[in-house]
Amino acid sequence: MFKDKTLLITGGTGSFGNAVLERFLNTDIGEIRIFSRDEKKQDDMRHKYKNDKIKYYIGDVRDLSSIKNAMYGVDYVFQAAALKQVPSCEFFPLEAVKTNVIGTDNVLTACIECGVKKVICLSTDKAAYPINAMGISKAMMEKVFIAKSKTVDPEKTLICGTRYGNVMASRGSVIPLFVQQIKSGLPITVTEPNMTRFLMSLEEAVELVVFAFQHAKAGDIMVQKAPACTLGDLAQALKEIFNADNEIKIIGIRHGEKMYETLLTKEEHNVAIDMGNFFRVPADTRNLNYDKYFVVGNKQLSYEKEYNSNNTERLNVEQIKEKLLSLKYIQEELKDWNKR
Repeated sequence: MFKDKTLLITGGTGSFGNAVLERFLNTDIGEIRIFSRDEKKQDDMRHKYKNDKIKYYIGDVRDLSSIKNAMYGVDYVFQAAALKQVPSCEFFPLEAVKTNVIGTDNVLTACIECGVKKVICLSTDKAAYPINAMGISKAMMEKVFIAKSKTVDPEKTLICGTRYGNVMASRGSVIPLFVQQIKSGLPITVTEPNMTRFLMSLEEAVELVVFAFQHAKAGDIMVQKAPACTLGDLAQALKEIFNADNEIKIIGIRHGEKMYETLLTKEEHNVAIDMGNFFRVPADTRNLNYDKYFVVGNKQLSYEKEYNSNNTERLNVEQIKEKLLSLKYIQEELKDWNKR
């Protein structure tokens, strides 16, 4: 699939970039380019992987010229660069716009100009019915790549995207926080125990991008079906895994949080194509002839439900423990915990 090809990952020093390296480094891929603005994390990756297939590029998606410097000769791009912490985006919404919206547009412009064959933009469940700055900026990012996909021949550059829920144990997520609180003997701070979130591993996130790479058409959003759990059950599962007796402290919903997340809106679910473990949401391919919108509409909307973390498969504590124990991060933390 990637034999002798060059793949560039923007924001490549993050959790997703590392997972992509784990997935592809020992295959017949030709080269993987890591593009990010963090020289320290790039140096950490150099020492960790020590592999000549990886090339490192310092730059920022906000700066079009720095992206172009890394883009020549690239076959495929995974656009993972983003500001994704909900609280920081709430306080600095324009920074979220600069990276998530304008940055994505810059990446796509560079891809088109440099003849990249395929680019996949990573989005989030927070982009569906968004209520916070991070979700709104990601929703706009989706609109940008869908609109941009119509401006270029997909035979030359195919632009599509993925949308997924919470990635377990990714940098800045709640699982590492809970684990560190358990190991430090601190209360486990749960915002609201009945709050639900999708559960997806980093490996599953990479496989969603690979599925999109193989099956998506221009402008598509690809969504992977995923189970969910309550935060209260997640905290309890971690307590049982570590055989801990930490208090669970309810601290209340934070700035810009929802009680549950949505992967498909009602409107998207109505047009989505069920592909087994995945949904394909095709782009609206109507053109700029507004006049016809007054006389020709889309097919009648059905009463399809949105697909969210409240109506998907709900995992119980034992099932959550099983999923957590499959994570390398939990295995390593548990091994360290048992040495004490």
